[in-house]
Amino acid sequence: MENINNVTEFILLGLSQNKKIKNLCFLLFLFCYIAIWMGNILIMISITCSQLRDQPMYFFLNYLALSDLCYTSTVTPKLITDLLAERNMISYNNCMAQLFTMHFFGGIEVFILTVMAYDRYVAICKPLHYTSIMSRQRCNALVTACCAGAFLHSFVQCLLTVNLPFCGPNEIDHYFCDVYPLLKLACTDTHTVGILVVANSGMMGLVTFVVLMLSYFLILWTIRAYPAESRSKALSTCSSHLMVVVLFFVPVLFIYIRPATTSPVDKVFALFYTIIAPMFNPLIYTLRNMERKNALRKVWCQKPLYMFRKECKKVQTFSQTWYC
Repeated sequence: MENINNVTEFILLGLSQNKKIKNLCFLLFLFCYIAIWMGNILIMISITCSQLRDQPMYFFLNYLALSDLCYTSTVTPKLITDLLAERNMISYNNCMAQLFTMHFFGGIEVFILTVMAYDRYVAICKPLHYTSIMSRQRCNALVTACCAGAFLHSFVQCLLTVNLPFCGPNEIDHYFCDVYPLLKLACTDTHTVGILVVANSGMMGLVTFVVLMLSYFLILWTIRAYPAESRSKALSTCSSHLMVVVLFFVPVLFIYIRPATTSPVDKVFALFYTIIAPMFNPLIYTLRNMERKNALRKVWCQKPLYMFRKECKKVQTFSQTWYC
């Protein structure tokens, strides 16, 4: 079938057509977006300007905060501005760009969470080899691999969508451009493409989630013989990460692991991994981690302003000693 595309722009139906609900959602998501920026910027500055930067776990947390900012910024600003507009339009090219960047930064977040689980597994299950395994070169290589894997995932996802013909309806029943709503508008049989999308997004999310759960099972199995105090410390270290994983992965798997269909509840679940999870990540990692709270106090409360500026301007490198 010839690839005919007569659609140059799409109409995003958004979360609701009710004016009062849209105004309420505008205030709510504007607050959420401000909180996302403040929380993640706070994490990035406090890690960069403290000794936490020398620890692999916080090195990865720094990149997780950055990916959160980029990920939510591909969707949330458009959602906020659309809540004040009468008709929510997005061009075909911008729609494809949003699809690519959202899956790219979302993929980075998925892989970074997996790497962080691996870091906790090595720290708790192989503490004597932690320094050699989680070296400076290994951490840099893992972050590079996360970006490469996310790019490959996003490229395949976008390639499957950009080749679809759109010749009729152009109303997307969502607040951003995603694969399943676009498959619904395509002027061709999308059964095969839907299977490939599930294999790409759904299976990637499922496999990484299984790997994450397996790593925590091994951690729990390892610490069962630890003294109560050490066991409590290990569980406290991992519980924050596990909460973030559940908050992000459960709605992602709900949407992408099933066959290529859409439903109104998809928009509610999408809010969790595009806005809610990036907003709560800084709170979860900070409030449940005494080391992070102490670092925040040192950076923001105890240092004079000129010391803070001086330290932040330094170009920091990994030290030779890693802390478990």
